[in-house]
Amino acid sequence: MNAVDDRVADLMVDLGYDFRQPELLAEALTHPSATEGEGRGKRNLERLEFLGDRVLGLIVARLLMDDFPEEKVGQIARRHAALVSAEALARVARRLELGIYMNMSPGERQQGGADNPQALADCCEAVIAALYLDGGDDAAARMIRRYWQPMMRESVRPPRDSKSTLQEWAQARALPLPVYAILRREGAPHEPLFDVECTVRGLPPVRAEGRSRRTAEQAAARRMIDQIESCDSDDG
Repeated sequence: MNAVDDRVADLMVDLGYDFRQPELLAEALTHPSATEGEGRGKRNLERLEFLGDRVLGLIVARLLMDDFPEEKVGQIARRHAALVSAEALARVARRLELGIYMNMSPGERQQGGADNPQALADCCEAVIAALYLDGGDDAAARMIRRYWQPMMRESVRPPRDSKSTLQEWAQARALPLPVYAILRREGAPHEPLFDVECTVRGLPPVRAEGRSRRTAEQAAARRMIDQIESCDSDDG
């Protein structure tokens, strides 16, 4: 087996699923940087990521409907948004150690690409799509139940919107409202990537990425809240 095949075989063991088409999993593990230059023309994870996003969203929605039959749509929607976020995907990707398995250019890896939250989230979505294409809804659902249901049950109450939480924090301290600025937008029109900076007076700015402006702003707000909580913990 070559290096890529070894990665695929090891991850199949971790996933508990034997792919009939292992090339699908190899594609899901191929970062776009590996298909530049000499690798140009080879498939990478981008198309699978696009599909995996939709598969994850549908299956998580179904699980939430079953697990929280008494909650209103707005409450389920807040849970859903948190569970399909890049943060949740990166969390699962780290549990699966996808950064180790990903095939990327040496330069990208040296720059920390294997631990980049957005890269991990994209790879996780692509792996979900590979499971779906190889084994159907059941294969994807088994993986999602295994890693997402524990997160669903971590909080009795639906998670609060990060931007709203940060705004309330600022207002309670008579501070100006948080400011969000798009620093960069790249990618294809149908699959853009937004790089957003969040600024709160008196605190260092933070940045986050997302596939839409809204998700990037939410991720940046979450990072700002984490920074605030970290500072409060240090002071204590």
